[in-house]
Amino acid sequence: MTYRKTSVLVAGSWGTALATVLAANGHEVTIWSRNEAQAAEINRDHRNSRFLQQAELSPAIQATTSMEEAVQDADAIILAAPSHGMREVCQQLYSHLNQETLLIHATKGFEVGSLKAMTTVIAEELVGYPQERIVVLSGPSHAEEVVKQCPTTVVVAAAQLQAAEQAQELLSNSYFRVYTNPDVKGVELGGALKNIIALGAGMSDGLGYGDNAKAALMTRGLAEMGRLGVAMGANPLTFAGLAGVGDLIVTCTSKHSRNWRAGHMLGQGADLDHVLESMGMVVEGVKTTKSAYQLAREYNTEMPIAEALYDVLFNGKKAKEAVEQLMGRVPTHELEEIAKR
Repeated sequence: MTYRKTSVLVAGSWGTALATVLAANGHEVTIWSRNEAQAAEINRDHRNSRFLQQAELSPAIQATTSMEEAVQDADAIILAAPSHGMREVCQQLYSHLNQETLLIHATKGFEVGSLKAMTTVIAEELVGYPQERIVVLSGPSHAEEVVKQCPTTVVVAAAQLQAAEQAQELLSNSYFRVYTNPDVKGVELGGALKNIIALGAGMSDGLGYGDNAKAALMTRGLAEMGRLGVAMGANPLTFAGLAGVGDLIVTCTSKHSRNWRAGHMLGQGADLDHVLESMGMVVEGVKTTKSAYQLAREYNTEMPIAEALYDVLFNGKKAKEAVEQLMGRVPTHELEEIAKR
């Protein structure tokens, strides 16, 4: 493998974890942060205490607050900004981007308001960069486990197979296995929509409803994800893979899942503002619920779980009432429900 300079934008938990994968593969890594104190801590102490307190980072990872310095001469750039910040980060990147640089985004969500996927946001801001070469990285992958080099398997998708294979080569190692997939839309949608179901799973656990209820919610949630995905042009098989059911399982069941933790607090009676304040990090599922609610209407797709969560998050409905409403829906045939669009 050719050793190269790689850049990661920004220095959150997932961006930092991906930087450790790149460093483990022998690459020179520069991670960009808006925060001078955070960048200084990474360079001085090889730690990012705000996001990954226990992790010791490789000395091969250097941080900077200069976008120009971060991406200059980079062979590959990983965009790991939260969905609400992606457009701004790309605007700062634009004047420094080499069109030959491999571009990988690892953000799971939609842009609020426009309902655009991150590939669209990136393409709109990085005018001239070939959209078919923008690679999406998704799959079941908690940052806290990746930095410990726990076995992890993810998927990368791009319309241009060569770009996906370049990302696969860049990131693959003995503990981080990377598959390729041509279904960019499906991989992006799976990574975003599963966060909604994870909120619901946490809420169910917070209410004390047990494993039966959570298993049902996850299964029916996967059907909702697939229905909207197919309506928007995704391959239904993608939702049976790493970006769909794989990511759904880990996000709905893990103590590391911010979305599960947020849902759990809501189920125990906390209000949304308190939940978001106490988390200290972005909970993508909250914004994604609003986007999915709007997309379901735009594409005339039934998403009762997403609608129930929308009512809890934004209309003041009690979590227990929302679950009872879901359980009281008119019975139907399972396969008809799965196929319905």
